Amino acid sequence: MDDIRHVIMDENAIRRALTRIAHEILEKNKGIDGCVFAGIRTRGVYLARRVAERIEEIEGKPVPAFDLDITPYRDDRGERNIAEPGRARAQSGLDPAEIHDRHVILFDDVLYTGRTIRAAMDAIMDVGRPRTIQLAVLVDRGHRELPIRPDYVGKNVPTSRSESIGVSLKEVDGTDMVAIYGTGGRAR
Repeated sequence: MDDIRHVIMDENAIRRALTRIAHEILEKNKGIDGCVFAGIRTRGVYLARRVAERIEEIEGKPVPAFDLDITPYRDDRGERNIAEPGRARAQSGLDPAEIHDRHVILFDDVLYTGRTIRAAMDAIMDVGRPRTIQLAVLVDRGHRELPIRPDYVGKNVPTSRSESIGVSLKEVDGTDMVAIYGTGGRAR
């Protein structure tokens, strides 16, 4: 983390953003009934869990949350091999009943080109048919290559392509922080 240009969110800012996202999810969905959270590995998982905890504090009801491994669906990691039916279920342990006719809310740390989200939608659709798929991101940095728009955003951060955004979370990195890095930085 040595090429930090600017810290744009500290622990308190991240906490406030996730609390706001929790309230926006509740408002848009008129509560939490029929909703399930899917956190894209790695940091999206922890964001989904944190928002689920806040919603449980607010509503007094737990929100189902699961980890989503999209590795076999990525188009930037070599040849894809997703022809086998149920591959996503085997990778994530998902049961189609968990998402059928539900509002699936995807969580990711940084939205950039949109390719990660497309891969996540492919993984979910391989398992079952949700009523809707919504997207929550901590940071939207722009530069989309696909027509994907988040429903819930912690912070919009316009960046140049030579910069990158790094999200650090306590569960993975020991600290909560979002920073802009220069060329050669550690993130996306």
